[in-house]
Amino acid sequence: MKKFTLISVLILGASMAFAGGAKEDTGLPWVPEKPITIIVPWSAGGSTDQLTRIIAGELEDPLGQKIVVQNQGGASGSVGTQSALDAPRDGYTWTAGAAVDIGVYNILGLIDSQIEDWDIFLGVANVMIVSVNPDSPYQTFDDLMAAFKAKPGQISVATAGQSSAGHIAMEIIKKYTGVEYKMIPYDGGNPAVIATVAGEAEVTTQMAVEQADMLRAGKLRPLAVLSDADMDMKGVGVIPSIKKWIPEYETGPNYFGIWIPKGAPKEVIETFGILWDKYISNSEAIKNYAAERGAIFTPLWGEEAQEKAMSYIAPVAWLYYDAGKAKASPETIGIPRP
Repeated sequence: MKKFTLISVLILGASMAFAGGAKEDTGLPWVPEKPITIIVPWSAGGSTDQLTRIIAGELEDPLGQKIVVQNQGGASGSVGTQSALDAPRDGYTWTAGAAVDIGVYNILGLIDSQIEDWDIFLGVANVMIVSVNPDSPYQTFDDLMAAFKAKPGQISVATAGQSSAGHIAMEIIKKYTGVEYKMIPYDGGNPAVIATVAGEAEVTTQMAVEQADMLRAGKLRPLAVLSDADMDMKGVGVIPSIKKWIPEYETGPNYFGIWIPKGAPKEVIETFGILWDKYISNSEAIKNYAAERGAIFTPLWGEEAQEKAMSYIAPVAWLYYDAGKAKASPETIGIPRP
């Protein structure tokens, strides 16, 4: 009996040594000891939820831990984002979404935070599409613009709420054309798209990745893409650039990824930089997602990610301010007018 116990102890010790060695062999500065949570501050099925679940799946194996995706919508994504800010800064709680959101929440009076308060890891850049219910009379973007002008403030547009991609898209269109519209906010891009399909709204301006399935199914009619170039979407065809109607249109893509609040241990950020370079930058799953759903593959982190994000945050922040929707000037948080 004593001999069996000794052998058992030796085997257990060898197993523990092997496990410890395995962790060291990862070459990562930080190895999580428990599951990680990513708070998606929007409803399930939207652009943030889609990308976050793919990223989580790509990172679980190299980290050796489960990554739990938790949907917590509300107040244009600010509720879930605030939850991540309030969590311990130990690297085990992240959030996700569009970089423009964490860049403008402050001036909109939603969260006392700005882009510099986060370590950001980008996955894709998204563009918005102006689409209508196929039963609507609008066959072209010209038709829709004529309706906006004929019935100011009456044409309903489904978006994911204030500061969402869909809202930004309509504010950009309003800036250049002067049209007024009736926004119907939903708790996420997917619900906004479904509402348009169901006829609750006539128009949606949410992102291509959120509309792709309904566009392919013929349940939405695309009129224009908010991009410098036409979009050729698989199973849909060519969607014309909005520059066909608004030649002076200027704005960049909307960058999406995951965010870790500043204050997390240095080795956590170093680990995710390594993972981003090794796994996310070579992820066939994310590349395929982008290609299938009309997104741009942009696996960036660090200073380069901050610069790319700010290229979109700055014009959007000033767009809100000039439209009278901001509670403070972007200059108060160090965003100069572009």
